[in-house]
Amino acid sequence: QVQLVESGGGLVQAGGSLRLSCAASGRTFNTYAMGWFRQAPGKEREFVAFISRSGGLTYYADSVEGRFTITRDNAKNTVYLQMNTLKSEDMAVYYCAANTGPSVVAATYDYWGQGTQVTVSS
Repeated sequence: QVQLVESGGGLVQAGGSLRLSCAASGRTFNTYAMGWFRQAPGKEREFVAFISRSGGLTYYADSVEGRFTITRDNAKNTVYLQMNTLKSEDMAVYYCAANTGPSVVAATYDYWGQGTQVTVSS
């Protein structure tokens, strides 16, 4: 079993930056690919980014490519999402998730965190 806890969300001005963290409990963190998803009110949950087990492969949604960076520190059982040049459309609840392999499909992920709110103001 893997427990995931997101942190780092909050209020930020458009154009600003925020760094989300996802701390994992368990001894097998390095066996999971990790993903970030987000969900805005009235919208479906959408893919943001994933990173492979060792961190060698990353992939981003077109909407965040070039602005967001996903990284992981397996020694700390933590995955991060650095969010730069934030836009109003980035406002959502952000979730981290663990998968046996990298995927853009939310339904394929086995474990989910509780989510952290990101609010963007002008």
